[in-house]
Amino acid sequence: MASTTKQIIEMIDMLPDNERDLAFEIIKRLVYAWDPDYTKVTEAEAESLKNAEEALVRGEYVRHEDINWD
Repeated sequence: MASTTKQIIEMIDMLPDNERDLAFEIIKRLVYAWDPDYTKVTEAEAESLKNAEEALVRGEYVRHEDINWD
């Protein structure tokens, strides 16, 4: 977690409940304005996807048929 994120969380935690709710709504609106259909990925998500794709290319996966689903 970025240090800025930790600072934001600490600051929001200092607020009274009703102000905390307002801060949450503001953050939701910022995120929605940045990505209205929730299709963008963060840097961390992009890195995770890249690692997963590389593992797949290396053959590091479990086939559906090999899983005991019972």
